[in-house]
Amino acid sequence: MHSLQALFGGTFDPIHYGHLKPVEILANQIGLQRVTIMPNNVPPHRPQPEASAAQRKMMLELAIADKPLFQLDERELRRDSPSYTAQTLQEWRAEQGPETPLAFIIGQDSLLTFPGWYQYQTILENSHVIVCRRPGYALTMKEEQHQQWLEAHLTYQVEDLHTLPAGKIFLAETPWFDISATLIRQRLQQGLPCDEMLPLPVLRYIQQQGLYQKSSN
Repeated sequence: MHSLQALFGGTFDPIHYGHLKPVEILANQIGLQRVTIMPNNVPPHRPQPEASAAQRKMMLELAIADKPLFQLDERELRRDSPSYTAQTLQEWRAEQGPETPLAFIIGQDSLLTFPGWYQYQTILENSHVIVCRRPGYALTMKEEQHQQWLEAHLTYQVEDLHTLPAGKIFLAETPWFDISATLIRQRLQQGLPCDEMLPLPVLRYIQQQGLYQKSSN
């Protein structure tokens, strides 16, 4: 019996509790033993990160040092080309073999834009998709064909994630933390406190590196 493995990707510029806490709660809900955090290098559909790849990696290492649930995978940071989830999951599947249940964790906002992702149809061939959804928010895709795609792959059974290797979408009810990397960067530029938004070692590193400070121009 192969245990379910999950991948959690993102820019993490910087990593904060809005990333970590929902995934920790999710892990308890569905019985995840290990979550692999994978920072991406040049996210094709996002503005470029302010922190360098090395700085984002260090912030992640500091954030998860006392959290055995998480491990870091640096493969996308080593790439010179853009990070595409579909390609990464294809690689991950090849490494883990055809039987291991694999899951990719995303936020509700990412699911709504999912059909615009590069080769999005192939993602469910290689993994499940677990959505950290905001409680009380409706979840409807913009186009009818994409709503049908969602409903065709939806499961409400946690067991499916553990017994099938891929192919299901699971909507997890996780609490919403009103924290974003954008908000943190803005508060740091304005000299406002961020102590409750991200782990203290990460905040100290940001201050030590002079990250996200107002431009001196």
